[in-house]
Amino acid sequence: MPKLELGPIGLLPPSAAAMGIFHPESGSGMDLVEGEHVPTDEAIKKAAHELLTRRNPTLFPGPMIVWGWNEETDHKAELALALVKEVPGMNIITMPDYRPIYPKIDPETVINPCHPNLTVNHNKIETCVLIGIHCHFANITLKMIRANTNCYTMAFCAYDGHEDALLSLSDLDGSKLIKVTEAVRKAKKEGVEPWGLTKEGKEELEETAARKAAAKAPSKEDTSLFMGELEQGLDENAE
Repeated sequence: MPKLELGPIGLLPPSAAAMGIFHPESGSGMDLVEGEHVPTDEAIKKAAHELLTRRNPTLFPGPMIVWGWNEETDHKAELALALVKEVPGMNIITMPDYRPIYPKIDPETVINPCHPNLTVNHNKIETCVLIGIHCHFANITLKMIRANTNCYTMAFCAYDGHEDALLSLSDLDGSKLIKVTEAVRKAKKEGVEPWGLTKEGKEELEETAARKAAAKAPSKEDTSLFMGELEQGLDENAE
């Protein structure tokens, strides 16, 4: 079985399917980790470890969760937030819209399928979870991230899963998402040190928080007043 490697791979990496990597059949009790079929419990344990130990873990929720279509979606969103709370320093960056964002994307606010690598690289994200993103857009996003970054991608999919993710959980329902959160709690109890609680992690998170706070409230030294002369407009009644 070919194995999917962590990026950056290059400008046009082959798709996982072209490499002969396919997701296990639904109901088989198996999921996909780095191109290999493994038992679901093992994949969940691996997901918990990556979320805790890699730099700047981030949840990328898509429209199927962000927009709150129904009660099931709302419930899954609550469970996703519960997972985020268990991972120290974990961030949330939404993908609320699939349309291209031009001429400028704010990578601290959103992730966009046209240029997800900008968001990943700008925020120094080395592991992420895609959830609630329509499959065809998730496939594009995952391939671009693998091509241009060293981010360990994970896809939590309600359907067949995603071969281009380094770790893919399929048929995701509430109970399966709860198992991921429980695996994170168990890993912490067993002594796995979260990146967000390491010296380097704390320092980086504090610097990021300070930078964002300063951007929202710039000091007087960082502001400039408009002192130029205003052009006088045309007066239709002038002679």
